Amino acid sequence: MRRKIIQLYSALLFNAHLRGFIDGEIYRGNIKFLCVPGLNCYSCPGAVGACPLGALQNALISANHKIGWYILGIIALYGVILGRSICGWLCPVGLIQELLHKIPTYKINKSRFTRLLSYLKYIILAVLVIIMPLFYAIYYDMPLPSFCKYICPAGTLGAVSLLANPVNNNLFSMLGLFFTSKFVIMIIFALACIFCYRTFCRFICPLGALYGMFNKFNIIGVKVNNSCVNCGACVKSCKMDVRFIGDHECINCGECAKICPHKAISFKFGNYEPTKIFNRALCCLAVIVLCLSLIFFNAQKINKNISLGHEVGQKLENFTIKCLDDSEFNLYDNLGKIIIINLWATYCAPCVKELPYFDSFYREHENIVILAVHSSLVTEDPAEFLAKKDFAIKFAVDSENDLIWQIVGGSATLPQTVIINKEGEIIYNQIGSVTPEILAALYEKANL
Repeated sequence: MRRKIIQLYSALLFNAHLRGFIDGEIYRGNIKFLCVPGLNCYSCPGAVGACPLGALQNALISANHKIGWYILGIIALYGVILGRSICGWLCPVGLIQELLHKIPTYKINKSRFTRLLSYLKYIILAVLVIIMPLFYAIYYDMPLPSFCKYICPAGTLGAVSLLANPVNNNLFSMLGLFFTSKFVIMIIFALACIFCYRTFCRFICPLGALYGMFNKFNIIGVKVNNSCVNCGACVKSCKMDVRFIGDHECINCGECAKICPHKAISFKFGNYEPTKIFNRALCCLAVIVLCLSLIFFNAQKINKNISLGHEVGQKLENFTIKCLDDSEFNLYDNLGKIIIINLWATYCAPCVKELPYFDSFYREHENIVILAVHSSLVTEDPAEFLAKKDFAIKFAVDSENDLIWQIVGGSATLPQTVIINKEGEIIYNQIGSVTPEILAALYEKANL
């Protein structure tokens, strides 16, 4: 019961932006840079921190520009302190899997096959989390967070949470075969967890594979004392594919301590033995932290800029933004030309892919101006990313309060393109990638 309470607490703390489920928007504040310990996708409307697995892939994507020491250090810190205790006590995805497994059905018991299959997550870690992002970053200079893009059910669940909100009905037109395939993968994992305990955690999750490497020397976890007679009751009762208590598959849940007939298993906290007073003080502190987090992430004033509108046929409110080349871009100063505003981010593969289209189009036409605005959520220095690109178009990073995003009606989904004709009227404002053909057609429309 205590573990379930802590799991629920962690899920709520890591997703304290409850207002996001009402507004249909993800949290994009500066705290989003901090990594939570467990698998918790940034695309979830409630997420207030980054997923360490996604951050690791982004760091590897940036490997040809800089080394992501921060994420390597934070994963090592979490691993040394907790190891796979994170999987057993703090991971929201782990909690969901355990709740699904409680559905009364036939259950698949662990065996030699499941124990062998448990090594699959290490292959996934090597291929999808490390090799593929590095390969695309070095050889194609393209971001490809492979695991997040192709498999991760947490990301799909986050997207479903966004789409479930009526304010995001316009996003349904973007859904295609790729989203459908990821949705099917998520459903398969959910169904598998009903019949097989923690299917995703045991066989797929690369984050669990990473933390498992620290299990031999983590500070907080389970330990076996000298009372052990090697009866094997603990391993036999464990639902994970452990060979011994505390190995790389052990999630330190402590359920084995209840089974051990010799009381040889207990929790370790380094060399410290917690007292009742310490436990009560820690519980009080945890409640205070949760309450303050809920207030901070949900009671902030919403900056509502009064604008003329961002729908087709309307005119945008004027704005001025400092560009990465130290010049300033004022929207109304450029009226009389065709204005293209592109919302993008370095971590968005479709965004990076279409930037050359905008640049080539700009070089071919004299009566247009293009401004590419990076999301305020910066995982990699945009200026450093663009240094070797030799683009002629203007680039800027949105303000901390997402001023441009609010003015143009931007969302968490990228890329997004806004096209304004010479009279200053919006003729196009859509989420999704564009092609040279689409740009050419819209250019002709703007000239009418």
